[in-house]
Amino acid sequence: MTTDEIALRALEPEDINLLYEWENNMKIWEVSNTLTPFSKHQLVKYIEQAQLDVFQTKQLRLIIELELSKEVLGMIDLFDFDGFHQRGGVGIIIHENHRQKGYAFEALKLFSDYCFQQLGLNQLYANISINNKASIALFEKAGFKLAGVKKRWRKTKDGFIDECLYQLLR
Repeated sequence: MTTDEIALRALEPEDINLLYEWENNMKIWEVSNTLTPFSKHQLVKYIEQAQLDVFQTKQLRLIIELELSKEVLGMIDLFDFDGFHQRGGVGIIIHENHRQKGYAFEALKLFSDYCFQQLGLNQLYANISINNKASIALFEKAGFKLAGVKKRWRKTKDGFIDECLYQLLR
């Protein structure tokens, strides 16, 4: 999947160090619902399973990279995939050096189109902390609509915060 600027591609074994760095970055654990670190062994197994069909694994993680230079910008995920109900959750992370350049929007649009056209999904959803203004702006720009707010949903070091549920219907 490509545009003029970016490409979405499958995980490769050589992505292990990058995946290890990102998955063990405690700064983003709050948004990824991670509580414990991952070993390289666990991530190698994950990359091996990522080659399986999304209908088997119920998830899909793709690397976002610049089309020409192949520089890695981030990752985008389809999780909680439900083929029967034709829906799934979306998560995205862009490395801090590449934020505010439009890459996340371009990747989210490309990924959403893929999910609707190739996977036959009826809807996508995103769970976003109410204080994550950048993600809220991104998903709203991409056409996602606020469907509800889950009160005191996420526990943080500062206490509980609300979480917004955004949906994009086909």
